[in-house]
Amino acid sequence: MRRQAGRAALLGCLVLLAGCASMPSSGEVSKVGSEAHNDADSQVRVYGVKPQKGELAADIVSGFLEATTSNEADYDTAREYLAKGLKKTWQPNRKITILSGGAVQSVQAGSTNSSTTVSLSGTAVAAVDSKHAYRAVSAASKDFSAGIHLSKERGEWRIDSVPDGLVLSEADFLRLYQSVDIYYYASIGQAAVGTAGRPRDVLVADPVYLRSQVDLLQNTVGSLLSGPTDWLDPVVASAFPSGTRAKRLSLDDSQHLTVRLSKTPGTDTSTCHRMAAQLMDTVQGVASLPVASVELQRPDGAAACSLSQQQAAEYAPDQVADTADQQQYFIDTTHHLVSLYGNATAAERVPGPLGAGQVDLGSVAVRRDETYAAGVKADGSALYVTGLTADAALGQPVLRSSAHGKNGLSAPSWDGYNDLWVADRNPANPRLLMLQDGAGTPVEVSVPNLGDGRIESLRVAADGVRIAMLVTEGSSTTLRLGRVERGGTQAHPEFTVTALRQVTPYLEDVKAASWAGVSRLVVVGQESGGVQQIQYVGVDGSTSDDTTVPGISGVTSVAASESQDKPLLASLGDGIFRLPTDGNWKAVTPKGSSPVYPG
Repeated sequence: MRRQAGRAALLGCLVLLAGCASMPSSGEVSKVGSEAHNDADSQVRVYGVKPQKGELAADIVSGFLEATTSNEADYDTAREYLAKGLKKTWQPNRKITILSGGAVQSVQAGSTNSSTTVSLSGTAVAAVDSKHAYRAVSAASKDFSAGIHLSKERGEWRIDSVPDGLVLSEADFLRLYQSVDIYYYASIGQAAVGTAGRPRDVLVADPVYLRSQVDLLQNTVGSLLSGPTDWLDPVVASAFPSGTRAKRLSLDDSQHLTVRLSKTPGTDTSTCHRMAAQLMDTVQGVASLPVASVELQRPDGAAACSLSQQQAAEYAPDQVADTADQQQYFIDTTHHLVSLYGNATAAERVPGPLGAGQVDLGSVAVRRDETYAAGVKADGSALYVTGLTADAALGQPVLRSSAHGKNGLSAPSWDGYNDLWVADRNPANPRLLMLQDGAGTPVEVSVPNLGDGRIESLRVAADGVRIAMLVTEGSSTTLRLGRVERGGTQAHPEFTVTALRQVTPYLEDVKAASWAGVSRLVVVGQESGGVQQIQYVGVDGSTSDDTTVPGISGVTSVAASESQDKPLLASLGDGIFRLPTDGNWKAVTPKGSSPVYPG
C-alpha cells in the first residue's frame, strides 16, 4: 500500500496521472493489467518508480513491468529492478510480446529466502521483432508463458534472469507505439521495365512500429537506414549504402529536414536524390507538419544534395501518383461496365466494347491509367482485354478456362507495371497467371506455400511486389499476403509468390478484400460465431479500435482506392453502395455488382 501510494503521488506531480497497473503484495495469482494506460493523448507521459526497500519478489516483478511502459528512452528505471550483472546486458528492443489483457503473475514452487521464480502467462495477440515488424499471432500460438528469476542482492530482491524484450498489454502497446511506413525501392529486375527499358523507381511501404513519444522522427530515420523488415527484404532495396547511420538530424521552423550521414551519400547527384526522395516519403507521416525539403550531408557536414517536396514527387509510389481523377466502376445488372465520376450518384456506361455489352461481364479490372480494362465473362470461362474508347475492338479472349462459374476465372487485377493477374480456379488445374501488358502468353506463377489451398480472388498492389489473396482451404477462406519475387528477363519472366502469411488470423471466413492504402487493406469477413463486419487492417495484421466500418452487413464485395481520400464501395444484394470519408452509406444507380477502382 505504501509503495502504491508513493507511485500515485509521484505521477500526480508529473502533469497528468495516466495510471500504472500494480501488483498486490500478497496472494498467489494477480494480473499486471494496463487498462488505465489506454490513453491516446500524445501529451500524457508515464514514468516508472524505482524499487523501494523491503519489497517482495512479486512487487519487484510488478514494478519492473510497470517501468517498461514508461516514456524513458533507455529504460533506466526498469534497469533498477535488475541485478547488477544484468543491467547492461538486458536488451529490451530485441522483441515485444503483446498480450490481450496483460500478464498473469504466479510464484513457482521451490522458492527460498534468497531465490525464487515468478511466472508470467497470458494470451498473446501479436509480436514485434528487432526490426520493429508487427506479426499477428495465430490461434495455435496464443498461449504465452515466461519465467523471471530473482535473487537477493544486498538483502533486496532483484531480477537476475529475464528474457530479452518487452511484455506489453494491447492497451500499453497502442499508447507507446505508432505504425510508421518506411519506404524502399521495389526490386523488380528485368521482368518489368518502365519507360525506355529502365526499371521504374517505385517506392514500397514497409510498416513498422516505433515508440511514438521518444524521438519518433529520429527513430524513423534510424529504422529507414537500418534496412527493410525480413519479410519485405528480398523484393526491395534501399538507396542508402549499407551501414549508414544518421550522425545528426534537425528540422527547422521552415520544415527543412537536414540529415548528416555517416557515409557519403552516393557518388553522383542522381543517387543522392534517390536517397533524399526515399527519406522524404518516409518522414512525411511522422513530422508534426509536412516536410517541405530534405538536405543530405556528407560526414564532414558538407551538403551533398537537397530535394523539395515537389521534386521528390517524381519518385512517388505509382499507387499515389495520378489518382486525383480516379473513377469508380462496377457492372450493372445487364452486365455492362459503368463508371461513376467524382461525387455523381448515377453511373454511365463506359465507351468501348465492355460498356456496349459485347461481353456479358461477371467481373472486371480497370488498368491504373484508365485506358484499358480486363473483363471476365459471367460464366468465368474467358478473359478479355480491350480499350476504354469508342473505337476500341473487343478481339479474342487473352485467356480461357475449361471450367465455369465459381471454378472458372477469378476477377483480374492490374499492378503498377500494366501487368494483369488472374487465378484460374479449375479444380483439375488451379493456377495463378500473369499477362505482361495484359497480352501475350500467360505466365504461370509459382505459389509454393499454398498447400491444399485454392486462390479464390486476388488484388495486386501497385508496387507489384505484394499480392493479397483470398485462399480457401477446407471450409475456411482466409486473407493471405504474398511476396512477389520476379526473375528471368522481360522476354522470359519468372514469377513466384512466396512467404504467404495470414493477415486476419482472427477471421474464419473472409468474403472480400481490397487495397485501401499503401500498407492497408479493407476486409469483409466474420469471426467464428460472429456477424459479418467490414474492417480496415494493416498488411502486417495490425488493427486499431477505429478500423471497423459501421452500419452495413451482407456485403459480397468491396472496393477501395489506394488514395485514402476516396469513398469506399460495396455491393449488397444487387445494389452498389458508397461510403464517403465523412458521410454515411448511400446507394448509387443503376443497380449492379463487382465494384472496383483502377488496379
